[in-house]
Amino acid sequence: MKDTERMPSTARKIIAAATLFLTASAALPQGAYALDAKDKKELGEFIREYLVANPEILLEAQQSLKKKQQEEQLRQAEAAIAGNKEAIFQSVHDVTLGNPKGDVTIVEFYDYNCGYCKRALSDMEAILENDKNVRFVLKELPILGPDSLAAHRVSAAFRQIAPEKYGDFHRALLGGEDRATEETAIAVAGRLGVSEADIRAKMESDAQDAGVKEAYTLANDLGITGTPSYVVGNEAVFGAVGAEELEAKVTNMRSCGKTVC
Repeated sequence: MKDTERMPSTARKIIAAATLFLTASAALPQGAYALDAKDKKELGEFIREYLVANPEILLEAQQSLKKKQQEEQLRQAEAAIAGNKEAIFQSVHDVTLGNPKGDVTIVEFYDYNCGYCKRALSDMEAILENDKNVRFVLKELPILGPDSLAAHRVSAAFRQIAPEKYGDFHRALLGGEDRATEETAIAVAGRLGVSEADIRAKMESDAQDAGVKEAYTLANDLGITGTPSYVVGNEAVFGAVGAEELEAKVTNMRSCGKTVC
């Protein structure tokens, strides 16, 4: 157990004493040990003095709460993955890079205007370069405002018109220095041979945008609140954790069928 997870022995004694006092009080007639105003004041002053003298307890409590919340988030995500495998790993709305028949799949949720996603693009490239048996699924999650949603609609239209060029489109738009907007996305599409007229016609015919609706629903079920986020096997991975950590999870999936062996 890590040191930060341990509670100081003095604090344990105080808590044990307080627990014993409360337990004993509960066994007595109601009101027999009720605290009067003076007792409450003295107890409050004692607790305050102890916390001021030992502020690390507050940090320990905060760390414990954060760990508990993270564990609950991971349990929620694991249950959501088990119940939505087809939508997560095999959706008709997504694009697959790398080996389409790879033995391990990494799913990335991203926004074209997410700075961390832009930096994580090199992680994807490194993984695909180093491991020819990884299947990498791209799942757009435009959550950073109207420009992101507009860029996504262009992206979705491009995917339907020229799916074989989508990898190049993705790299150009996500890797570009300009903010992703409808205009910049259309410009990228044009450089790859798909005209603005064709993009707009497809956007008009697919106004319902089932793909992004599915992504929003999955993100909600998985507890995703930011991008990039990933799904590898039975685990949701939140944040730009880097290629090395993702590769370690891939290795574990091959070894024991889980991200943590």
